[in-house]
Amino acid sequence: MQEEQVILVDENDNQIGLMSKMEAHEKAVLHRAFSVFIFNDNNELMLQQRAMHKYHSPGLWTNTCCSHQRNGETNLQAGKRRLQEEMGFVTALKETTSFMYKAPFDNGLTEHEYDHIMIGHYNDAPILNPEEAADWKWMSLENVKSDMADNPENYTAWFKIIFEKFYEFINIDKS
Repeated sequence: MQEEQVILVDENDNQIGLMSKMEAHEKAVLHRAFSVFIFNDNNELMLQQRAMHKYHSPGLWTNTCCSHQRNGETNLQAGKRRLQEEMGFVTALKETTSFMYKAPFDNGLTEHEYDHIMIGHYNDAPILNPEEAADWKWMSLENVKSDMADNPENYTAWFKIIFEKFYEFINIDKS
């Protein structure tokens, strides 16, 4: 099986090439990615605990799912595909914002991503793919924010960045 390719982009999110996912993370090359946030009727966020064998950030809590778009795939198509692959369900998604970030990891890899944030709604329990997720839970944004402040080591780098800088784009309870 051929290694997954990521879409290399410039700082305006224009596609400039393709590269293997591992090589892009080894070389810290800017590439396109997405982060999905699923909320229930109680405005709680579905969190995912990454599988323990992931090559970076294993066992850490993060947003509902995240990954990389495939060549020719829209952000929404990619989000729905990966939501099904990781969490076992599909729901309508809406794009909210995008941003660039760079986060080096202890294992020598670096995430350098142009990340597209999407939100959706779902009330049922997911059917986890154990290759991707070890566990899941619903949490209010206030409880996530509080726990993240008290235990930042339990959360992925990108989730902390999104939470700190783009809270207004994921906070669907704006009443």
